[in-house]
Amino acid sequence: MRNRAITAVVWIHKWTSLVCTLALFMLCLTGLPLIFHDEIEGFSDSSTIAGPASARSGHPLDRIVAEAIKDYATAAGQPGVPLFIGFSADNPLITVTIGPRADAAEADMRLFSYDRATGAAVGEVERGGVMDFLLQLHTDLLLGLPGMLFLGVMAVLFVAALISGVVLYVPFMRRLAFGTLRHDRSARVRNLDQHNLLGALALGWMLVIGLTGAINAFADPLTAMWRNGELQSMVAGQSGQAALAPADYGSIDKAMASAQAALPGQMPQFIGFPGGAFSSTRHYAIFFQGDTPLTSHLLTPALVDASTGTLADVRPMPATMQALMLSKPLHFGDYGGLALKLVWAALTLATLWVLWTGLVLWIGKRR
Repeated sequence: MRNRAITAVVWIHKWTSLVCTLALFMLCLTGLPLIFHDEIEGFSDSSTIAGPASARSGHPLDRIVAEAIKDYATAAGQPGVPLFIGFSADNPLITVTIGPRADAAEADMRLFSYDRATGAAVGEVERGGVMDFLLQLHTDLLLGLPGMLFLGVMAVLFVAALISGVVLYVPFMRRLAFGTLRHDRSARVRNLDQHNLLGALALGWMLVIGLTGAINAFADPLTAMWRNGELQSMVAGQSGQAALAPADYGSIDKAMASAQAALPGQMPQFIGFPGGAFSSTRHYAIFFQGDTPLTSHLLTPALVDASTGTLADVRPMPATMQALMLSKPLHFGDYGGLALKLVWAALTLATLWVLWTGLVLWIGKRR
């Protein structure tokens, strides 16, 4: 490269790295425990139950939702309406989310869990805790959508820093064999060699994490686009009809049977009730998942008329939503078991060292 081009790439690498470094330190430190969130929660959770998966069979859904509505009324002191049903592909645990109204804010929702194999109540799911705090800090800095968008910009800068680093590293490697660590040189040279080597070794992984992090950060706008576009087209024939009152909701079991007939062999992951963010004002939205660790994150929604239980439409998610759904397991490495999570953790530690050595190099140059 010519001197002018090298100077421009150096400037891009320096400033994109510096601007996002503090955010990346926070993301790596909070991301480490989140990689093992299933193991941590399983260790501290005494309510683990064994039996057939709630996504496959168990007590009728209508009965469980009725119990959840009663439990909510007792706990909250007011009547409630069902918002979501969440299924498990591993055990009989099923969760029902209840709120004071169909469009309730997340802060007003309460989750109740049950053993679908026996119908027994497991208890209300407590909100908050250390892991929830870390997840919120990792995803939106506790600031909601503005925090998510800010971290999305930081992820884009991180990707730009990686690409510019590769452009600088290629001519540098022409003078040294790959993996060379010059231990007999100054501390600055040793830090440079470690920065370059670990950056090269973890490059592919860091690109994946940066790109999936950027996609995850724009989850709310992407979901809104799907809801205002694809979802609206799925119910275009019923546009203009009044929202269905909770008292007029029909049988959830009948709706589930209609959806499963259209998607045989697939398991439901969750149900969105009418009026919520994932459904229309008159339909149950039943989201089905694949049967492999990776395709279990690819969802296919089936819209069922909530009053009659008849199937309205089934269609795959658009490419943007599929990219969003796949980005989450790729980002946290939770689709390949504990071994993959250990690899993700080791690469996160390597990234922390790359960030630290890069910062040390910049401070040393200023001095």
